[in-house]
Amino acid sequence: MRRIEESELIVNPDGSIYHLHITPDQLADDIIVVGDPGRVEAISKYFDTIEHKVHNREFVTHTGVYRGKRLTVLATGIGTDNIDIVMNELDALVNIDLKTRQVKSQHHSLNIVRLGTSGALQEFIPVDSFVFSSYGLGIDGLLNFYKGSDSIIDKQMTEAFCELTNWPKELSKPYIVKASSSLEEKISDGMYKGITATAPGFYGPQGRVLRLELSNPELNSSLEGFEYNNQKITNFEMETSALYGLGKLLGHKTATVCAIIANRYSRTYSEDYKSTVEKLIKIVIDRLSD
Repeated sequence: MRRIEESELIVNPDGSIYHLHITPDQLADDIIVVGDPGRVEAISKYFDTIEHKVHNREFVTHTGVYRGKRLTVLATGIGTDNIDIVMNELDALVNIDLKTRQVKSQHHSLNIVRLGTSGALQEFIPVDSFVFSSYGLGIDGLLNFYKGSDSIIDKQMTEAFCELTNWPKELSKPYIVKASSSLEEKISDGMYKGITATAPGFYGPQGRVLRLELSNPELNSSLEGFEYNNQKITNFEMETSALYGLGKLLGHKTATVCAIIANRYSRTYSEDYKSTVEKLIKIVIDRLSD
């Protein structure tokens, strides 16, 4: 079997993976990923026991047990570039022998749930509600760097999106990937569901204007108006498409649940988003542990 070179798979002297700084034994099969490093402790405080706490750069990892279920909570930082690091390193921890640098003969699948905050793009989704991302729409371009992406995207929905929005050729080719059906069934009860758009930035790529004008000022209107097979684009954030795309390519189950802290249509913002996030944390860990 092919040996992966040191420059491609970087292992720290203590045997941990390069950026995350964790070893295979410090990782649970059920993982909650969050953007904010401070949110890791907000989740792990509910654990009955904590086995490991690791911190390197923006990557904070706590692994422990909640109601008999072993869970890992991991802060990814912001953006699809960080998701690229996290997903590849999580996969390496379970599917590559870090000592021999060879892919293991038996594939190991992880359950990875993103718990985030987001802004709604539809008037009917109120602030302080929850959205489950049935699909991730990537306008970030990350998945286009990987071979085989055409085999895991929803081609018809992606083509319909490009046609309706008259997608500019100078921007990255969009892609739409479905969430894990089993995780959707397990987690999404009572939540709004739809397509989550993932942008490569917070300001211009999400239609915000400060001092720089936008090259495509009608982008948000195009997103709001898109509908395919009764699926609408519900919200905007910065990680889901990469999570879903890389998850599918690598053979892991992925899902995203977001607390809606703003509504871009009505221009409203949550008065107490921390309480909303706290409610979502409890819902997710309870449903994952059932």
